[in-house]
Amino acid sequence: MRVTATEAKNRFGYVCAQAKASPVFIEKYGRIDSVILSLQDFEALKAASQSKTLAARQKAFNQAHKAWIDEQNTRFEKYGLWCDDLRVW
Repeated sequence: MRVTATEAKNRFGYVCAQAKASPVFIEKYGRIDSVILSLQDFEALKAASQSKTLAARQKAFNQAHKAWIDEQNTRFEKYGLWCDDLRVW
């Protein structure tokens, strides 16, 4: 559901009731400015964002991109850094 900021202000109770079924997008000047969510949706988003620690995300990244990381490490071991032969004048 999309409503203007004025409509959301004037019919706040109705907008909150609608937010329990699906998110309500609040527009200002024709652009979406805010979103009203139900408590359940908010808690789900909050839990999803906090569920993975930095170490867990790093482990998932390393697993997902293992082939590329191995390729880059092999290339480095074979050729070194691309800028090793640069000289300062």
